[in-house]
Parts: sequence; C-alpha cells; structure tokens
Amino acid sequence: MKQIFDEKIDRFGTACTKFDSIPRNGYPMDTLAMWVADMDFRAPQCVQDALRDAVEFGIFGYSLPDESYFEAVRGWFLRHHGWEVKREWMMHTPGSDTALAATVRAATKEGDSVLVMPPVYYPFYDVIRLNNRHLVENHLNYENGRYTMNFEDMEQKIRDNNVKLLLLCNPHNPVGRVWTAEELQAVGALAEKYNLTVVSDELHSDFAFPGHPHTPFLKACPQLEDNTVVCTSPSKSFNLAGLRTSNIFIPGEQLRAAFKAKLESAAIREPNMLGFVACKAAYNGGEAWLEECKAYMQGNLAYVRAFLQEKLPQIKLVEPEGTYVAWLDCTGLGLTKQQLDDLILHKARIWLDTGSIFGECSALFQRVVLACPRSVVEEAMERLLNAVNSLSAV
Repeated sequence: MKQIFDEKIDRFGTACTKFDSIPRNGYPMDTLAMWVADMDFRAPQCVQDALRDAVEFGIFGYSLPDESYFEAVRGWFLRHHGWEVKREWMMHTPGSDTALAATVRAATKEGDSVLVMPPVYYPFYDVIRLNNRHLVENHLNYENGRYTMNFEDMEQKIRDNNVKLLLLCNPHNPVGRVWTAEELQAVGALAEKYNLTVVSDELHSDFAFPGHPHTPFLKACPQLEDNTVVCTSPSKSFNLAGLRTSNIFIPGEQLRAAFKAKLESAAIREPNMLGFVACKAAYNGGEAWLEECKAYMQGNLAYVRAFLQEKLPQIKLVEPEGTYVAWLDCTGLGLTKQQLDDLILHKARIWLDTGSIFGECSALFQRVVLACPRSVVEEAMERLLNAVNSLSAV
C-alpha cells in the first residue's frame, strides 16, 4: 500500500484551501504547501466506494444517523481506545471548532474566564475572544526539548481568575504530546476541585504513536461526565475534513441540553449526509489504511529527524508522541520572528504555520504538516537547508 502514499496528486484548481490559497496570497506557484492540517492522500478505498454508491443513489436530502452509524462509531472507540460511548451522549457538529464555540456559549457567560495551554491550536483563542470571554493562558513547560503541563501555575490561574471552562487539546496540537492517563487525571482533579467544565479536543487521537497510547479524557476521569464535552471526528484520521462531520460526546444531560440549545440558536441542525456515509465506512473498513498511513507518517518523521540532526542541527525537532504535524524549534538560528518567517516562506518557499499563531510564546517555532508524499518532505528539507546556508553566505 506504500505506493498510495508516495503518489503526488496535483490539488491545484480543486478549490483546495491548502494549495489554491498559494496564488491567492501572491506566493510563488512552486511554494510547498505544508501548513493546514489535512492530508495529500486519497481517502481509503472503502470510503470512496461508499461515497460513490451514495452519489449514484442520487438523493441528498436531510439525513439523520441511524443505529448502524452509531454502532460504527461506538465500535471504533471501543476497539481503538477502550472507551465505551453511549448513544444518548452523541451530538453532531460540522467541526470541532463549532463544538468549542457552542460549549463556550453554553458553559460560560460574557466576561467569564476560559483557560488554555499555549502553544495550542489557534481556534481555541478565537472561540474565547470572539465570544467576549476572558482568555487565561497556562503555558506548557518546555524543557530539554519536551513539553509538560504546569499544574502549579494551572491551579493558580484557575483560582486567581475564577476560571469556569478549560479547553484541553488531547493529543496536543501543535507540540505532539499524547497526554498520559496520569496527566489527564491531574487535570481532572483540578476541574473537580474548582467545578470546571472541560472540553477535550481529541481530533488527533488516532495518530498516537507506539508506546504512547491515547487516553480519552473521560476514560481517565469518568467522575467528570456531567461537566465534560469530548470532541472527535474522522477528519484527521481519514482526510475527511471537507465533509464537515464531527461526533461530539456529552454525557451530562444538563450540559448536553445547553449545548444543543446553542447549536439551534445558530440554526445548526441537520448534519452532512455524505459525511455520515464517509465516517461509517471509515470506521467499519478503514483500519488497515490508517495503520499503513501511520507507519508512513513515522517514516516521514524519521526522515526529518535524521536530516535535522545531520545537516541542520540549529533546528530542533520537538519529538512528537502523536499527530501528523512536527513542531520545529528554530531558536538556534538566532533570527527574529520576522526574519524566520521570511526565511521559511520567501527564501525556502515553504508555507508552514508560523509558531506565533499558536501563542506568542512560540514565535520562533514552526509547524510542518507531514501528511504528504516522502518526496515532498525531502524537497522541503533540502530547500530549508539551502535557505539556512544562504544566511551565512550574506
């Protein structure tokens, strides 16, 4: 199956955000797009076949998931994460961002404090600020190339700011930590002590690497079922982001009702019919594809690791335990944020996510998406090397 992932697919002109934004932003057409977190791979054949059957049927009316859909979802989480979900917990949104915003509105009021752990997935900031909530930052510790939670600071920030809601990224995007059960239980203990609502964004849960199993937050902290929202989706696992289908689990009846009311107030009701078709097919038949994809990702990661160590030691790979993004520590280059961004985008002609969008604490970092053919990764590393070498030639 390796040849499936080695294939270079031209996505230009397909209304593709990742690639068609290159000319729209005025960047050179040979810029390598390695920024937004979707894959340059076709979805599993079982998904393509199921969608083809649905299209041939030809009716695309309002749809609701049936019991077979729930069983596919339930079976996936039970087999892969040892977590038993219940039918009544499940809600549907077009994406995790929608669920984050709905929970902010359901669990807090304007002016309330919401805590995040920078550097973190940038929509976390948006759903807080754009809903007129108070952003509280509990920065992760970064020592010896590894990130950990700062629980002492977390508790102080919760207490001092009367925090009502905690947004957790599990696994953590962009730093690649797959939080352990013990770490999640420590978060849960503080949530219980201070009566917090928790949102656990678990979109990258299927991309946990060997030795670092993903633990669903509610598996680690079942005592917090009444106050927790868990966001999941097949989008990262099977490259289905454009089908806008997320499965959100909310065990608490009161929180679920409040969440539903916020969705309905924004007229978010009927889900994407083709998204249901794709999700069910992926969870029922996509396991072999996903395992091959994860192995290929680890090969891409190994290439980047070796390349940086041998040829670009000024840039450090923050060793990921999961996800298909790599977080690069570029502080060793001795550049300012503006100089670093210019080096990557204009000299190397690689479009990465600049670290500052994940928090000002990471302005000298870059996030690179490795869900692409190995040849693209190789070219990106060579371009990066040439760009860095050009600095010393000036």
